Order: sequence, then structure tokens, then C-alpha cells
Amino acid sequence: MDWLTPEIVALAATAATIGVVHTAIGPDHYLPFVMLSRARRWSARWTAVVTLGCGLIHVVGSVLLGLIGVAAGLALRRLEIIESFRGDLAAWSLLAFGLMYLVWGLRRSRRSEAHSHWHTHADGVAHGHRHTHEGQHAHVHAERTGAGVTPWAMFLIFAFGPCEALIPVLMYPAAAANIAGLVFVTATFALFTLTTMLVLVLAGYWTMSRAGHDSRVGGFLDQHAHAFAGAAISVCAGLMLVGL
Repeated sequence: MDWLTPEIVALAATAATIGVVHTAIGPDHYLPFVMLSRARRWSARWTAVVTLGCGLIHVVGSVLLGLIGVAAGLALRRLEIIESFRGDLAAWSLLAFGLMYLVWGLRRSRRSEAHSHWHTHADGVAHGHRHTHEGQHAHVHAERTGAGVTPWAMFLIFAFGPCEALIPVLMYPAAAANIAGLVFVTATFALFTLTTMLVLVLAGYWTMSRAGHDSRVGGFLDQHAHAFAGAAISVCAGLMLVGL
């Protein structure tokens, strides 16, 4: 293993650290999945599948761009400009998706508010009953939305989202050493990024599930889950746009 030089080992350690830190401090890597899983009533397995799919395409996009740059001998500055453009495109797309989802979620929240209808019978007796327009029938359909358009929208948005540190900090220095080292460092970054995403999303998923066991909290979350999801996605996109 002549390729496993001290420089490659140091880069791999850096890749692991960046993979964990850049994911943990970027709520866009996990918060949208946590909130959408609650709103769309995803199972833990489907939540993990969507998270890993989006995370994988998130990393692969930057890896392919970096490999093209290394093979073609492109200047690092040119790749950074492309990555910056991809980042802005992903952030604005995520913001648009979040705002549309927020508006739809607010309308759904209003429809699910309990309200009364009064009826007067022929004998003059009047009575009222409280109900919502999001009854049991709607809940049955909500549980079947796992494979709907939402995962695909997230998938496409994450396809444009760059891993800012991957190319300049890790791939180019590794490529300068040897190709095997480049593969090792890149794979290390991908592994730690995806693992961190999955751990944080599932931790949030189970936290939300436990909170839902309280009838008052769970009812409130269920009524406003889609609005909360849209708001969370919009906030994450806003943080991306301001560079946080």
C-alpha cells in the first residue's frame, strides 16, 4: 500500500472531520428530512432511504465535477465558480420549494381546524357538531404519500447542492499525491457525510415520534406538520443563501 502516504492519511482524517462537521452545522442536511418525514408520515426505513439518496447525489455531483477538473487539468478557481453557481441554484430552488410547501401547509392547517356546524330540525331542535375537513379519510391517504413528488423534489435539489470543501481542500491535494489516495480520501468524505446525515435525521425522526405520543403535542404537530416542514425548509434555504 505504497499509496497510503502520511499525506493521504492526514487528508483522509481531514475528510472525515469535514464530513461530520459540515453536515452537523448545516441544518439543510437533516432538518428538512426530519420535518418532511413527520408531515408526510414516512416510516423510519423510507426516511432513511430518502436521506441516503439525497445525500449520495449531493456528494456524487461534487465528486464528478472534481474528477472532471482533475482529469482535464482545469484551474481550481474555475471549479470553485461552478460550485458557487450550483450552490446558489440549489439554495434558491430549496427556498422556492419551501415557500410553496409552507403556503400549502398553512392552507392544510386551516382546513384541519375543528369548527362547528349548526343544524335545525323540523321540530325546531337545533344542535351543532364539531369536525374538520381533514378527517380519517385524509389521514389514510396521507400515510401513502411516501413515494410521491416530495422525495423527488428533494432529490433534484440536492443534486445541485455542492460540497464546498470537497474539491479545493481534499480532492485536488489528494490527486497531486496519487489516484488511489484520491479515491480513498473522497470515499472517506462520502462515508462520514452520509453517516452523519443518517444519524441526525433518524435521531430527529425518533425525537418527533416520541413527542407525538403526547396527545396534545402530537395533535398540534399533526395539524401543522406541513406548515412546519415548509417553514423549516425555507429557513434552511435562507441560511444557505447568507452563507451559514
